[in-house]
Amino acid sequence: MAPPIKVGIVGYGFSARTFHIPFILSIPDLAVHAFLQRGAAPSVRGQPGSSCTDDYPSAKRYDNAEGFFGDKETELVVVTTGVGSHAELAEKALRAGKHVVVEKPFTGTSEEADRLIALQKETGKILTVFQSRRYDSDFRTLQKILASGGMGSIRECEIHYDWDIFFDRVGKTPYQPGDGMMFGLGSHTIDQALAMFGPPASVTGFYRTIKGSSSKTDDWFTVILQYEGEQAELFVTIKTMMGSKMKPNLKYFVRGETGSFIKFGWDPQEEQIVAGIKPSDPSYGVESPDIYGTLTTSKQVDPAQKDLVGDGEWWVGKYPSVKGDITDFYRDVVKAVRGEAGVVCKAEQSRNGIKIIELGRESAETGRTLPFV
Repeated sequence: MAPPIKVGIVGYGFSARTFHIPFILSIPDLAVHAFLQRGAAPSVRGQPGSSCTDDYPSAKRYDNAEGFFGDKETELVVVTTGVGSHAELAEKALRAGKHVVVEKPFTGTSEEADRLIALQKETGKILTVFQSRRYDSDFRTLQKILASGGMGSIRECEIHYDWDIFFDRVGKTPYQPGDGMMFGLGSHTIDQALAMFGPPASVTGFYRTIKGSSSKTDDWFTVILQYEGEQAELFVTIKTMMGSKMKPNLKYFVRGETGSFIKFGWDPQEEQIVAGIKPSDPSYGVESPDIYGTLTTSKQVDPAQKDLVGDGEWWVGKYPSVKGDITDFYRDVVKAVRGEAGVVCKAEQSRNGIKIIELGRESAETGRTLPFV
């Protein structure tokens, strides 16, 4: 049996402690080896320690990049800092001969992403982005339905990620690449669209700042992706609104040639982790039947579709949600590092997501639909 892969983590804030470490620790093939933590960690719900070595005394703590990236035992580096430092830190890790996981959004610009991808090809190391929402219950459910073919050729897909509150960071001035909800939440939902349908032919964008009207840091956006060729009929809309007054919020609305799927509510994993529920708990990642989506198709594709409506033309039913598990992201990373499988969350896809965000903002500011290049 191969020894565990030694992991070095850059940062020890909310992202590291909530979205990465619980999943790394749940995999025997990974071991937390070292941290790069320059200062005390901010206060985080349910995560009391201010120093990584308070919570993980067997791990090394570095307060400088030279020592951290020079640690020859570290095989995999996980970058959990703010987006403004992603490109610099990921480059240091690759040049030090490490495999790299970068928190989303991948980078602040597509040019930075292109440089990292080129460097990864030079080094031959793994470079992947923490696109954790691919492992959500609701997205896995939608992927399963699409794979069944029950809805036929997809004509329209609407993807939402709305919140009923405003985050502190929205409405800030001046705007910097990486700020706002198009980067913050759109980097998840745009990635889901790319995972399902691939790169678009064109991008149309709109954004607003509801909280602070003079700011260009968006807290509301709509991005429209249009396709060509065999997908010429496909129209994808990606939306986020802060201060949304809907309970539960809409997540997916998909219509195809022979069916439709509508889903409300959120994947439970983030809430469960914050509450202290471990990924190994049987209840982890399991959605409540109250928020199962509704599948309508011309032919019955699942026993859950029990009702015939429209003079017996349509099968309708609550479609049971697939279990979500972000741990699978790191299981996939282990396989990629060991050469057992390819990278699942490819850096090129995340780069395309950043480019769509750039084009979406440019489209909103110029009033034009722009080609995806």
